[in-house]
Amino acid sequence: MHMADLGDVRLHFRIDGPKDGAPVVFANSLGTDMRLWDPILPLLPAGLRILRYDKRGHGLSTCPNGPYAMGTLVSDVERLMERTGFAGACFVGLSIGGLIAQGLAVKRLDLVRSMVLSNTGAKIGTKDMWADRIAAVEAGGIEALADATMERWFSRAFLDTPELELWRNLLVRQPDAGYAGCSAAISGSDFYATTATLRLPTLGIAGSEDGATPPDLVRETVDLVPGSRFHLIRRAGHLPCVEQPQEYAETLTQFLTSTGHI
Repeated sequence: MHMADLGDVRLHFRIDGPKDGAPVVFANSLGTDMRLWDPILPLLPAGLRILRYDKRGHGLSTCPNGPYAMGTLVSDVERLMERTGFAGACFVGLSIGGLIAQGLAVKRLDLVRSMVLSNTGAKIGTKDMWADRIAAVEAGGIEALADATMERWFSRAFLDTPELELWRNLLVRQPDAGYAGCSAAISGSDFYATTATLRLPTLGIAGSEDGATPPDLVRETVDLVPGSRFHLIRRAGHLPCVEQPQEYAETLTQFLTSTGHI
């Protein structure tokens, strides 16, 4: 584990794999930290060079005063990738991580060779919806949203398992200000026009029971990029890497192989 001091924020990050491995960057969802990817990492091919990080206001990264702009979140990972030598990477972004992926690809195609847009959209939700969530967090903390969030995140079957508590605890232990700050960034993001200009290998992954970013939204988003692919994972919600890690890892591996990344 390492901390990158970027001046206005310090980002917690971790690099796994050989220095000459194919670079892959993972950006996790709102209300989670880099541990979101733990279930799939052992299932990926050996030899990848993997960068994971906690975005500002999450995990062990610092939590500057908000609200945040999406451009700021994009700049954060841009500077982190430059500092750690991650260029020509496959960028895997889930939910807000997928928005960050789209923004970074438009800005820095030298850093992003291909992208995986997982459980995300070119635009997620409405300004009024995010304003309500920000107000709820400011009034009662993330705990006020936790139960409803679990229902959006997970399939009906997973909601009845003991593992649900792990992810609920992970959510409520994120900084309230970081959750609200990143919610504001999502609220102000609409990438339909800019994502439609992209020409790079793109894979969309959706969960059949995703209550936050439904499959139709993911498919509509990746369809903006000519030649893109789409994969639906059944019996999974907003975090299919948690509920169906084997299928998620196989789908990602097939994409990396077919694009010549590995």
